[in-house]
Amino acid sequence: MSETNTAAASEVAAPHRYTAVMAADIEARWQDFWDAEGTYEAPNPSGDLAGDPALVAKPKKFIMDMFPYPSGAGLHVGHPLGYIATDVFARFQRMTGHNVLHTLGFDAFGLPAEQHAVQTGEHPRITTEAAINNMKSQLRRLGLGHDKRRSFATIDPDYYKWTQWIFLQIFNSWYDDEAQKARPIAELVAQFESGERAVPGTRAWHELSTVERADLLSEYRLAYASDAPVNWCPGLGTVLANEEVTADGRSERGNYPVFKAKLRQWNMRITAYADRLLDDLDALDWPEAIKLQQRNWIGRSEGARVDFPVDGEAITVFTTRQDTLFGATYMVLAPEHPLVDKFVPAAWPEGTHDVWTGGHATPAEAVAAYRAQAASKSDVERQAEAKDKTGVFTGTYAVNPVSGERVPVFIADYVLMGYGTGAIMAVPAHDTRDFAFARAFELPMRCVVEPSDDRGTDPSTWDDAFASYDAKIVNSAGDDITLDGLGVVDAKARITEWLARKGIGEGTVNFRLRDWLFSRQRYWGEPFPIVYDEDGVAHPLPESMLPLELPEVEDYSPRTFDPDDANTSPETPLSRNEDWVAVTLDLGDGRGPRKYRRETNTMPNWAGSCWYELRYLDPHNDQKLVDPAIEQYWMGPREGQPTGGVDLYVGGAEHAVLHLLYARFWSKVLFDLGHISSAEPFHKLFNQGMIQAYVYRDSRGIAVPAAEVEERDGAYYYQGEKVSRLLGKMGKSLKNAVTPDEIAAEYGADTLRLYEMAMGPLDVSRPWDTRAVVGQFRLLQRLWRNVVDEATGALTVTGSEADEDTLRALHKAIDGVRQDLEGMRFNTAIAKVTELNNHLTKAGGAVPRSVAESLVLLIAPLAPHIAEELWRKLGHSSSVVHQDFPVADPAYAVDEAVTCVVQIKGKVKARLEVSPSISDEELEKVALGDEKVVAALAGAGIRKVIVRAPKLVNIVTA
Repeated sequence: MSETNTAAASEVAAPHRYTAVMAADIEARWQDFWDAEGTYEAPNPSGDLAGDPALVAKPKKFIMDMFPYPSGAGLHVGHPLGYIATDVFARFQRMTGHNVLHTLGFDAFGLPAEQHAVQTGEHPRITTEAAINNMKSQLRRLGLGHDKRRSFATIDPDYYKWTQWIFLQIFNSWYDDEAQKARPIAELVAQFESGERAVPGTRAWHELSTVERADLLSEYRLAYASDAPVNWCPGLGTVLANEEVTADGRSERGNYPVFKAKLRQWNMRITAYADRLLDDLDALDWPEAIKLQQRNWIGRSEGARVDFPVDGEAITVFTTRQDTLFGATYMVLAPEHPLVDKFVPAAWPEGTHDVWTGGHATPAEAVAAYRAQAASKSDVERQAEAKDKTGVFTGTYAVNPVSGERVPVFIADYVLMGYGTGAIMAVPAHDTRDFAFARAFELPMRCVVEPSDDRGTDPSTWDDAFASYDAKIVNSAGDDITLDGLGVVDAKARITEWLARKGIGEGTVNFRLRDWLFSRQRYWGEPFPIVYDEDGVAHPLPESMLPLELPEVEDYSPRTFDPDDANTSPETPLSRNEDWVAVTLDLGDGRGPRKYRRETNTMPNWAGSCWYELRYLDPHNDQKLVDPAIEQYWMGPREGQPTGGVDLYVGGAEHAVLHLLYARFWSKVLFDLGHISSAEPFHKLFNQGMIQAYVYRDSRGIAVPAAEVEERDGAYYYQGEKVSRLLGKMGKSLKNAVTPDEIAAEYGADTLRLYEMAMGPLDVSRPWDTRAVVGQFRLLQRLWRNVVDEATGALTVTGSEADEDTLRALHKAIDGVRQDLEGMRFNTAIAKVTELNNHLTKAGGAVPRSVAESLVLLIAPLAPHIAEELWRKLGHSSSVVHQDFPVADPAYAVDEAVTCVVQIKGKVKARLEVSPSISDEELEKVALGDEKVVAALAGAGIRKVIVRAPKLVNIVTA
């Protein structure tokens, strides 16, 4: 009989067998039921929590996935890994008595939809909404228990109204260093008006013009526009944040060259929060690797600010090794440093070394040429340890403030404006990069830290710099200060005090973190709620004018340029709609209707994901960002969570220093201004691993369809040609993507859920193997057979009591599964369910109803559709979703007896079956009285007995 005929005969003989067809029917019915009944809707407190005694008595759990971006390509089986995991965990929490908020929205602004619009002319909203609908359909098929009332997309105007509102809160705030918090900008203005805070310079606030006041306030605002060095990508026609530039100086999207340019852009003053962003990491339950990445990105370092006089000005440097100041023999400025233009003389000073000039006739020519060269490199490239050090002399000398010596001032690309002050004092004897630069440019070196080896104190004979924090300072004595003989720590303290006393420096703290570039030259993003008057002063729109919606434009693309042409500047799509840009508005400031021009940049795609956890709480509130009582209930501080936040946040580790850092910053500003009670957005973070797949490539290196590759004798062939195989990412372009729809159609969504959870620990990457999916399908079939007769569809369970072996298997499973689900060890939870199910299958006969019901409840978080179906077949009228999760009976959850090994002189002499609760004293008596032990001792004296109840006794003889 053929395989097809065998399958058909089997279907006739067992019409009620659990098959893919039956699974599809069950799953569709229960998904419809859950939607109709609002099964997953989590209630909010109404007003004062005291008025909701049921909620007060019930613990809450807010569980979130990282915002998905709806791709037009749809999902492959790797995408839902985290969504299934949070769904399992959320279901378990509901069954253990929690009010669970679990939902999913869509991060829908961004470059992919805009690029599609550029290529096709189709509005990005159309393609984005189509992608959202497709993704919703795919996720629904997985049976995810989301509260759909709370879902939204960042492109919804009633959502980005509040994104714009938050921007205005940040724009209208400043950071008070004394209070260590953000305050309304109006309070700063009041301080200037009253004279409580002095206006920089010699004039009073009332003497300043409107433009001067705006410029002054811009120095304080947490959101501000400035002319600053930015990452300009001509190939994309937009500027990029540092985090969007790859290590080799190219755009993360499109792989275009990125250049340094000076443009007027919006920034967020995230640096004001650097200390708090660092300190509050300690209160978060995050992976240490993510905390370390954030600490390194923020990059706090303690040192000193030092002023080097030059031509009536001063070059200020930040250094962490102020103890080596006597060893500074030259200075280096970033090519973009604003003082460079002031210093460059008309001609080279007498005695200038040829190697310093770069072959140019004048300092101005040399500086201009080198600046052009540096602009073609990214910050990452400039900081890399290049073999050849480049730079050029500015033609200017500064004065070392401790020694009085003249030191030449260079520009070099290894110094960045984005770190410290954009200037360094170079101590070549004790810094590897400075040493290499000094060798290349024949600059002097002075040893000021005594080497601990035998190299001596003449750096000209060294092969590299000597750097140490555990050495004595030498050659460091001036007219009124000496550091000689001091250790590094004491020398730092002495020189810092001296600098402060002289008024030429002070101890200070510096950060690697830079302010967040917040402008994009794109169409598909949130418009800034800012307009400019005829003087170029920025004015915020009143709240009544929000949301400011995107206008229609004929061309969605920013103007792009030759990717290699750095001498270009942005032209935005919004700037082409003059009717939208030029407006007459009454801003409610008492000046009546006036003419303004709108901001034509848009916010970056990160903006909408900086606060979305708050919108989940109160998604239909059109009067407030979020109701305070609701925010306090779901996210407020509580025992073990001193800064508040989401109870569990699951997503990829790739967002460590982008989304996570930005969201923390926005939360802290909103917290300072009193809008929310949670100073941190996410209390517990869990990074899931990745589902990988094999990529097969032909002799040309081109990926071939993985599904059509054949394995023969350990090799792989596509259409008869041998191909290579390598484990990597899954994706459409790699031709190895498997969609969840395919697996659900062949086996059912519950099988897919189980397989993804059973593949291994959630935080570890694992390879996809379609052939292995059937193992979880068979588990569900055996589970079905233990409850339902495949021939008649009738229940097979019995009302009799379970035997002791079954009770022990059941309660051990309950105890283990409960602990595993709580710890998000889903793979081992499935293994324990499988073990219990196999026990029932092997035992034969009808399964006791009590055991069958417990088994269904155990698997309900993992495979909710089949659990719901079996729960109803077992006679229950209420959903399995809100049933109590089984609790183990301790009397049955532990082993009835354990094996204790008895060793004499390290060799096993007996094995004893003892109670798991036996004491050390009792176990020693039992072991010494055992016949085999007595015989093995043969009267030898006992020097020591080591007992580790209940599993080990080690006897040491005399």
